[in-house]
Amino acid sequence: MAKIMNGNRVVTNEVRLSYANVWAPKSINGSDEKYSVSIIIPKSDTETIGLINKAIDQAINDGIAKFGGKKPNKAALKLPLRDGDVEKDDEAYEDAYFINCNSKAAPQIVDLNGMPIKDETEVYSGCYARVSVNFYAFNTNGNKGIACGLGNIQKTGDGESLGGGRVSAADDFGGPAGDDFLN
Repeated sequence: MAKIMNGNRVVTNEVRLSYANVWAPKSINGSDEKYSVSIIIPKSDTETIGLINKAIDQAINDGIAKFGGKKPNKAALKLPLRDGDVEKDDEAYEDAYFINCNSKAAPQIVDLNGMPIKDETEVYSGCYARVSVNFYAFNTNGNKGIACGLGNIQKTGDGESLGGGRVSAADDFGGPAGDDFLN
């Protein structure tokens, strides 16, 4: 069940992870290294989407000082909740919204029992999870809007990898070489 905390922090219902850089920070175009993920939210999940919109509205109100002391028109801001049908040519984003979120701090990654997941192959682009995210205002170099910070991740299930059809070494090469390896 999705929930909102402190007005601008949301824990989603089940979403799908894409571009999951959650184990090691990466630099994008020379920026600071950050952990990041794109969360894909089904349009049918009106509960999560409604809470995200409430949190975005709260972040706008909380950020009035960053916007020069006036509440800006929401339509004039860059907003984090985006439409996958409009902005992506990718079947994983069909009939879904998505949010790109990041953090300089590593997310805690846990299983359904709240136990830490240490195996980096367990959480990947394509798996399903609940994610905590927080929304905050920004105003830099003339760009104004609401950004999304990555909190924590709770894996809820496996899904088809979105990692570009990566194949395991075992699939490529088979099992251990036997006596007939050179025959």
